[in-house]
Order: sequence, then structure tokens, then C-alpha cells
Amino acid sequence: MTLDKLRTKRAIKRLTEKQLQELASDIRKFLIKSISDTGGHLASNLGVVELTLALHSVFDTPKDSIVWDVGHQSYVHKILTGRRKRFSTLRKQGGLSGFPKSKESPHDAFDTGHSSTAISAALGLAVARDLKNESGRVVAVVGDGSITGGLAFEGLNNAGRSNTDLLVVLNDNQMSISQNVGAISKHLNQLRTTSGYIGAKRDVRNMLDKLPVVGEALSRGIESAKDMVKYAVVPGVLFDELGFKYFGPIDGHDTLKMAKIFEQTKKIKGPVLVHVLTKKGKGYDIAERAPSSFHGIGSFDISTGKPHVATTEPKFTDVFAKALCQHAKQDKNIVAVTAAMPDGTGLSAFRTQFPTRFFDVGIAEGHAVTFAAGLAKGGLRPVVGIYSSFLQRAYDNIIHDVAIQNLPIVFVLDRAGAVCSDGETHQGLYDFAYLSHIPNLTILAPSSDVELEEMLSFALSHTGPVVVRYPNAVAPKANERKKLTLACSEEVEKGNDIAIVSVGAILPTAANVVSRLKENGLTPSLYNARFVKPLDKNLLETLKSYRHVFTIEDAAVIGGYGSLIKPTHAFAFPDSFVEVGTREELFRLYGLDSMSISEKILHIAGKDM
Repeated sequence: MTLDKLRTKRAIKRLTEKQLQELASDIRKFLIKSISDTGGHLASNLGVVELTLALHSVFDTPKDSIVWDVGHQSYVHKILTGRRKRFSTLRKQGGLSGFPKSKESPHDAFDTGHSSTAISAALGLAVARDLKNESGRVVAVVGDGSITGGLAFEGLNNAGRSNTDLLVVLNDNQMSISQNVGAISKHLNQLRTTSGYIGAKRDVRNMLDKLPVVGEALSRGIESAKDMVKYAVVPGVLFDELGFKYFGPIDGHDTLKMAKIFEQTKKIKGPVLVHVLTKKGKGYDIAERAPSSFHGIGSFDISTGKPHVATTEPKFTDVFAKALCQHAKQDKNIVAVTAAMPDGTGLSAFRTQFPTRFFDVGIAEGHAVTFAAGLAKGGLRPVVGIYSSFLQRAYDNIIHDVAIQNLPIVFVLDRAGAVCSDGETHQGLYDFAYLSHIPNLTILAPSSDVELEEMLSFALSHTGPVVVRYPNAVAPKANERKKLTLACSEEVEKGNDIAIVSVGAILPTAANVVSRLKENGLTPSLYNARFVKPLDKNLLETLKSYRHVFTIEDAAVIGGYGSLIKPTHAFAFPDSFVEVGTREELFRLYGLDSMSISEKILHIAGKDM
């Protein structure tokens, strides 16, 4: 059975084992070809082909609900639910989202983009179904990386005691984006290597139940012994103790076997967890060997796996990675912490050079922050590398565990500002807004490679918590190194009547604006803010002498730098969620390119000049 011949997803139920294998192979070919053109999340989707086929052969969406954790592995689901012909638009402006979107299709039960949310959302859907006396099954598909997040365990804990009919499918490919770490990963690895899963569980429990009990003291001792034996040899006991009926591990590339198990779960009252083993990147050798490289990738050459557009210019991430390692050579108290993102944040280089001082805590942003607080309290100098949108999940930890104690932690926020391709859930536009009102916090935004190096040096010598934020973009080169002083901005160009204050990496755009305004007879001043908090009081006093003041920033307008100094006009992203697009497309769409900004300033300031 080829993908072209599959008319509806319901036809999957009638396919033979051989036809299912043919269909799975065809889907993989389609994914590889399509994503090689558009870019996207490849390895994770190649790993869930058979799992998705099995789910759709048993469950009938949208009557039944499938909630995909994170959602980057939902491409096969999208293909089977009528969106195959739109895959050429994947992760493009106005095109198909790379994540589940309920406004895109009724088959997408819940919008997801961040990790560890599916169990909680699915339980909510299941309880709503029960209270409304409706039918339909609810399934949460969760990766073994996602299940390490605290919210996933909160969901498991609540679901396990609810007696609500809910199926959790644990997709175990031994990876999240990078290699999984921690005790949960170790526990799952033990399950993978255990044989005779369901039979062993039944036999051992029968044996334990027959152990004699003589006297209260002996009874307590034997119950303790039972628990010890049970935890040692019974697969899935962790989930059993949380209130789930556990099945697995099961071959996640055997469609019929999984479908049979899924059918059996329909007959079981209460929450069920099915543990399936899959291989990330399956069917494409290059991705199987380097799954992290093919987690999220741009367009690439299928024969080699190499990207079509390979930039040789260093990004901010690269500049940070190199600078941090240089500092760490001089200061043994510097340690690095990340939440399952060593590659994306540039900390993989630190991990290689200083393995005993590197800590990947798994997908657990709140824990990463509080763990770093403990490290700082113990006399170390933690650097926490994390994405801007992911740090949102640790907001309380920043206030309660770091800022109140004024601990010297450096938060390095990658993917700040507009983010390409991943859409609303991943935009790093809100960090100024959710951080700038926190006491004791210092916030910096570099405009160039050299400035980032200086900001890291400043942050590592500062006595309190510091945030350094930058986009996933090439770092503009600066020839001159200027020492950083707390709360001091930089005068880039002196003019009169009009002042423009640029924040961070958007400075080249601001410089282009100045050039355009000069061509139209205006002579604006240009300032590089450098510090978002504390504000430069001298700059604020200077700005009072200008007739018009404009701010330009790659952030949300509400709570951004402009809202702090109240200029004539703040150029920033509006009070709405920002969709998919390249950074250049989004800047144009929201009037943050140099031409749009210049025209707006000319309209406002040109009238009275």
C-alpha cells in the first residue's frame, strides 16, 4: 500500500502486515523528501511512523482525541489526517505548522509546543468528556525525554488517582533533543533490557501474594521484602504505583502488535500506560547515526545529510560557547547548567572540555534554575544556558530561589526575540516583560560579537543574577572593544531633534534607519541601550532634550524596553501571538524592517521638522 493509494485513514484498519510495512516505508520516503526541501523535525517523525499508524488504526479522530507532547513528532499524524498536500508549506509563513494546531485541523485535539504538557491536557479532556457524558477515547503520546519534566509527573499523579479512562503512550526512543539523562532515563533503560514483561509481572505478583504472613511484625517485614522484590524485578512498577495499568515495553515498529495492545486498553477501566520502544531517525541511516542533528534541521541534501545553506559566520551561540570556555579555564568555580539543550545553547563545547562541571538536568527548567541556585549558594558560579521561551517555565524559581537571595547566576537566553519556523510557542519575545520587574536582576542585550564577550565578562564578575539575551542569528562583527559599565549605554552617532535607542541585535537595522533618515534631511542620534535593567539614568536625562525619541527592539511592545522609557513611539512586536516566519519575514510583517521604521519616523517626525 502506497501513500498515494491511501484514500482515508480508516483504510489503515483493513491493511495486512505487509501492506502496513509498505505504507510505513512510503511515509518515510515522503518525510525525507519533503523535509529535505522545507526543513523541519525529521528524526523524531521517522521514529513514530508505525506508532502513528497503530494509533489511527484503533482510534478514530477527531471523535477520539490524541494529544502529542511537544508535538514536533506529529507530522505522520498530519499526513494521515488530510494535510499531506500542504507539506510543501511546512513551517512557512501562512503554511502548515510544525506542531499540532486545533485551528489547522479538528484532528489536532490540543495545541502543543513545549514539553511535558500532554498528560495534564489529556486528563482535562478526559474529565470534560466524562462530566458531559460523552464517548470517545483520549490518548496522550509522551516521549521519554518529555516525561522527565515535572509537569508530566504532576499529570501522572493526578491521572493515576482519578480512575479516569485515559491512555498514555510512552514513546521511548532514549532521546529528547539530546541524549536523555537522569534517574527516569535510567529506570526506562532497565525496563528496555528486562525480558518476559507482562508474564513476569503476573508471575512475580502471584508468587509474592502467596508469601505466608505470621504475626504483625513478620507481616510488616515480609511486606517490605515484597516491595523490594517487586521493585527489583517487576517491569513498570513505577507506573503501577502511580495508579496506571502498565503494558510494555513493546516494539514500537510493529504496527499490528501495538494496535492489538491499544485495542485491549479500551476494555480496561482507569488510566493505562503503554510503553513502546522506537528508534529516532529510523529508515534514514544518516539520521539514525546522528539523531540530534536531525531533530530540527533546515533543507538538506538527502544523499549526504548536509544542509543546503551552511553559514560559516559565527552566531551569538558560537561566540558565547567560545567565550565561556575561555573564562572556565581561568575560573574553576564556573559551572554550566542546561535543561536538555546542550547543543542548542552552545554548552556542548563546555561539556567536552569540563565534563565534571557540566550539568544537563533533563527537560526540567524549574529544577535547572533552583539547582543553579543551590550551586551558587555553595560558592560556585553557575551559567544557565536556556532558550528564552523555555525560561518562562521557571518564572517562580527565578524570583523565589534566585532573585530574593541575589545569587550570582548568569542566565544566557538563546533564541530570544523572533524565532524562525516554530511559531507562537517558541517566540522569545517576552523575556524583557517577565524579567524586567524582578528586583536584583540585571538584563543585558548584546548588539555584536565583541559586546557579547564583554557582557559575559561583566556578568561573571557581577554580585547578583544577570540575564544576557540574544537571538538565534549571526552575530554582527565589531572591531572595537568597549568596556562595559553597569547601566551605561553607548552613543553610536550624535545628531539632533530625533533620538533612536536600539536594543540588542537589532542595532544594524537601527543604523540602516539612521542612514535612510539622513537621506531625507533628518539628523538623528543613535544609542545602543546595552542594559535593559537597570536603565541608564544619564541616557534618560539626555533623551529629554530631543523632540522625538524612538526605541527599536526585538521583543514584545508591552513590557519591553520602550514601555520602560515611554518614547514617542516604540517599535516592537504587537500585543498578539507571532506566527511562523523567518526573522526577516516577521520583521517586515510587523513593521520592524529598516524601510518600514524609516517611513513611520518620517511620518511622525517629518511633519514638524
